[in-house]
Order: sequence, then structure tokens, then C-alpha cells
Amino acid sequence: MMQSTMQAVRQTSYGHRDVLEYGTAPVPSIAADDVLLKVHAAAVNPVDWKIREGYLQAMIPFDMPLTLGWDVAGEVVAVGADVSGWQVGDAVYSRPDISRQGAYAEYVAVRASEIAKKPVSLNWQEAAAVPLAALTAWQALFQFANLQAGEKVLIHAGAGGVGLFALQLAQWRGAEVWTTTSTKNIEFVKAHGANHVVDYTQANFADLRDFDVVFDTLGGEVLANSWQVLKAGGRLVSICDTPDADIAAQHQVVAHFCFVQPSAEQLDQLTDLLNTGVVKVVIDRVYPLADAAQAHERSESGRARGKIVLQVS
Repeated sequence: MMQSTMQAVRQTSYGHRDVLEYGTAPVPSIAADDVLLKVHAAAVNPVDWKIREGYLQAMIPFDMPLTLGWDVAGEVVAVGADVSGWQVGDAVYSRPDISRQGAYAEYVAVRASEIAKKPVSLNWQEAAAVPLAALTAWQALFQFANLQAGEKVLIHAGAGGVGLFALQLAQWRGAEVWTTTSTKNIEFVKAHGANHVVDYTQANFADLRDFDVVFDTLGGEVLANSWQVLKAGGRLVSICDTPDADIAAQHQVVAHFCFVQPSAEQLDQLTDLLNTGVVKVVIDRVYPLADAAQAHERSESGRARGKIVLQVS
């Protein structure tokens, strides 16, 4: 018989890391189109602590207590009445609907349409590190920017969670890949798909010109200084700020804001790239679930190289 309670990290109010509480919570019930996953690992992303602080409450009204975490790898333990094609015991991964309760918990309810088979080449921790960041890179580069082989792309912060997937996907697509990073990460980003590296401690990327695509993963001043590096007709995609349409028009470029959406179909395509070794996963650190606040501190530092993961079971 299925247990009724689980261990989870939840918050009852918005605020600093100390609002995260580790304790007992009810196991979620599932709707007819859901599956229940036993969570093996969940990844930490900047969106988690932005939601924790309350930055997104105007966009997504969350119910409290709130369980964060929308990057999960786990095992199907129950299927809803309308679900076909999945069965108990299937190993899967997902970027679930961000408006629902998340995966900093032993169990999470996810729509069956949002899960994909876990890559056989990856362990649970590696699989949990993929969906949100890799889908973000995929959707930004291929759906919004329509990056083509032979084009010149600048990917900001190539050593970060999203940046590393973006470098590898852009390289796979056949683009000429540029990125920004610090001195210590130059060889690291070159090993993961960068053809050219701008060391931001030594040079200013804003002096570059003639890019077809800029992928902004930092926002603020970086976005403001990115317009001039694009050629006329170029495309800018930001995952941090909504680009100004008037500024885009002044520079004769197209600009988009990308907020990642669940996609089992795109995860299946990524699974093929992961299983064949075209795309590799880099994990910065792994924390036990109870130490979610420390994992947030690491993410907020901006110094993570790759993904931060919570080990759940």
C-alpha cells in the first residue's frame, strides 16, 4: 500500500533561504492525466530561488505551503486513470508545469504528457540536471532564434547550467560558437563546444560585431550591451529580461523573451543526443534534500559550473 506522507522541503511564505523547511508532507494525489513519481534526484535552478523570494508571484500565483523544484528524475509509482503508454517502474525525467508543486520531495505528481524516458547513459543525478536547462537552451536557440549551421552565435555565461547545454547544442547545429566566461573556465567551455572565448575579466564582449544570434542568460547590463554586437537582421533571445521592442527596432534586429515550457518531444530528442554522447552533463555539486538552502546559496552565488542537484532517494 502507498504511504500517505513523505519528506519534503517546503515554504509557507516568501523570503530568504531560511523559509525553506525540511519535514513531513502529504504524498500528492494524482489527477487522471498524471503520473506519480518517486523522486530520485531534483536539480536546483535560479528560477527556484526567484520564486522562493516572491519575484514571480505576479506571473504565477502559488499556493502555500509551496514545494519548489521543476527538474526531476524518478520512477513511476502510480498512473492516472486516463494515462496510457506509461507503467509503474518506468524510469523518466521531466521539467514539469512550474505552476504546480515541485520535486524537492520524495514524490511529485506530474502530467504524463510532460515526462520522457530517462537516458540510459545517465545516472539519476545527471538525468535530473538535464530537463529545465537543456530545454531552455533548445527552445531559445532553435525555436526562438532559429539558429542555423554556419551562423555566428554569442552565448553569455557558457560555464553556467543553461550555458553549457547551449554551447553543446549550438556546436551540434553547426554554428560558430562564441561565449563569455572567466579566466579559470576558458579551457572548460572550449571542451564543451565553444570555438571562441571572451574572458570577461580581460576583454569586453561589447566590442565584438556581426553576430547572427545572441543568447542572453544574464540580463541587466549584459543585455543592454548585447544589441550592438548583432548584425542587422540578427536575433536576440533573453531568459532573464523582456527585451525592449523599440531598442530592437533601432538596431534592426528581432528580440524574444524565452520562458521554458515542458516538452516531452524535445526531451526525447535530447535523450538521443545524451545517449550518443553528443551532449554531456556537468554537475557542479550534489546536496542531500535536507540541505536545499545550501544548494540555493550555491546557485545564488553565480559561481556554479554546471548544474546543482539534490539527492532525494
